[in-house]
Amino acid sequence: MDFEPTEDQETIRKAVVGLLRDFDDRYWMEKDRDHRFPEEFYAAVANGGWLGLTIPEEYGRHGLGITEATLLLEEVARSGGGMNASSSIHMSIFGMQPVVVHGSEELKRRTLPRVATGDLHVCFGVTEPEAGLDTTSITTFARRDGDHYVVNGRKVWISKAVESEKILLLTRTTKVDEVARRTDGMTLFLTDLDRDRIDVRPIPKMGRNAVTSNELFIDELRVPVEDRVGEEGQEFRYLLDGLNPERMLIAAEALGIGRVALEKAVSYGNERVVFGRPIGMNQAIQFPLADSLARLDAAELILRKATWLYDKGRPCGREANTAKYLCADAGFTAADRALQTHGGMGYSEEYNVARYFREARLMKIAPISQEMILNYLGSHTLGMPRSY
Repeated sequence: MDFEPTEDQETIRKAVVGLLRDFDDRYWMEKDRDHRFPEEFYAAVANGGWLGLTIPEEYGRHGLGITEATLLLEEVARSGGGMNASSSIHMSIFGMQPVVVHGSEELKRRTLPRVATGDLHVCFGVTEPEAGLDTTSITTFARRDGDHYVVNGRKVWISKAVESEKILLLTRTTKVDEVARRTDGMTLFLTDLDRDRIDVRPIPKMGRNAVTSNELFIDELRVPVEDRVGEEGQEFRYLLDGLNPERMLIAAEALGIGRVALEKAVSYGNERVVFGRPIGMNQAIQFPLADSLARLDAAELILRKATWLYDKGRPCGREANTAKYLCADAGFTAADRALQTHGGMGYSEEYNVARYFREARLMKIAPISQEMILNYLGSHTLGMPRSY
């Protein structure tokens, strides 16, 4: 296996690092504190052509793979932007994959070029209050009415809904008690987020406050048939195409947060003098940071294998889930140890590690919890009885 990045991959890293110098920790601290979307950052990424990294060339952009996307988002998180930065562009970088693979030619030409230029914000509406991670139990329902569907239901934890013009909306078109398999009867739409029919309510939360998380109340939303992604009732199969890449992107973002947190901790440990010597000389400080370095490096290796497999068109469920699990754990542990290294000052906002800590903690919950990943590995990889 070749661990040397390609020329294109190295170019992406260097270019993104250069762009990110204009957006420092103070910028992200202020956006998070004021609950303001990072418009300047989003525009800079869009103007640089990075939003279209994985969108096929025939729709106006680069057509690169998930490996390049993870390298980009790792650097975005590592810049100090963390999840605020990553979440503002995450959906545009790879979230449109179900449309790329299964959408009609008309739908792709109508939407993908606008996503690639940054002109079109899209959010992803899957999770529901009662269903949680049990996606097959969603109840948001789309009823066919001539050349439209009429949608009613609720969604929760929908990132960027405030800023978005369109929503990639998962619904049921056949009720769960009327299908042979629970995964049948689900349909995806890419449609207008009509504020007259969708009530968007931001959720107060612990962190990542520059990008909203929202609850949606959908009342008689009319969706043209042309906005349907693929065939009616087949969406769960389509959705699976995007799950592994999503886990890889989240893993890369967690890795980036862990790296920047570790860098801040090492810098502080070298500079902070107590009892006449740098605190980094103390093994109680040094050993946890060295351990985090090893864990981040190991987690990165499984992530690289996962993206390599995906880009080669090979099965990667085991590796994608393992990468998300290990990167989320290593990233949060590094952020936690960075805060501990800073002592009382780590609890303040001055050194930014408190923000890294809050955002890294999210990665152990979203988009899928660590426990659900262990469920997957236990049943799908080890062949043990399914526990849920």
